[in-house]
This record gives sequence, C-alpha cells and structure tokens, in this order.
Amino acid sequence: QLQLVESGGGLVQPGGSLRLSCAASGFTLDYYAIGWFRQAPGKEREGVLCISSSGAGTRYADSVKGRFTVSKDNANNTVYLQMNSLKPEDTAIYYCAARRFICVRSESAYTYWGHGTQVTVSS
Repeated sequence: QLQLVESGGGLVQPGGSLRLSCAASGFTLDYYAIGWFRQAPGKEREGVLCISSSGAGTRYADSVKGRFTVSKDNANNTVYLQMNSLKPEDTAIYYCAARRFICVRSESAYTYWGHGTQVTVSS
C-alpha cells in the first residue's frame, strides 16, 4: 500500500522554526518527486517547494524564499521541509504529495497525497 505520512507540525511563535517530515511507504523515493503544498484558512492550496527523485529542489512560493528548504533522506525514504523564520502567514495545513521523477507546479499532477499536518504560527 502506497502511503505518505506527514509529521512535525504544531504551534510555534513568529520567528521560530519547524521541520516537517514526509515518510513514504510502499514505494521508494528513488523514483518519485515529493512536493510540499499548503492550504491556509479560506485560501486555495498552493505549492511551496518540491524535490525531484534526483534531489533537485524547486521553489514554487516566493514568500518562502530564504526561509524554507527541502531535503530528502533516501535511506529512510523521507523528505523534510525545514521552515525557519516562520511568520503568521505561514499558518496552514501542509501536505506532501508524490509523482514520478520530476517536480511540476500543478497539484493535479501528483498521484499520492498525505493527510496533512497543521502548522500554526502565533504568539
């Protein structure tokens, strides 16, 4: 059974950091790109960052430039989203999603989705 499970969300103060994890099971990340998406209350889901099967990162949201990075650990079949200098506007449910090999911006191109993890940035 192919599955993605996000973890690491929570409540953090502005300026703080969180690291989200996306653990894959039932398939290997050697052949899949993982995209991170987020959906804030009342807004459409948007792409944040993506990492290809070869480890190349792509940023889709200008608002996270210089603050968020994506990495992968093939040995543990896990992708990480490191979020630094968090702002209240980063509050959202964060999802990871998988598609074969390369990153694309469109969420409809992703085959497998996790259930999401809540990130709340507030003082």
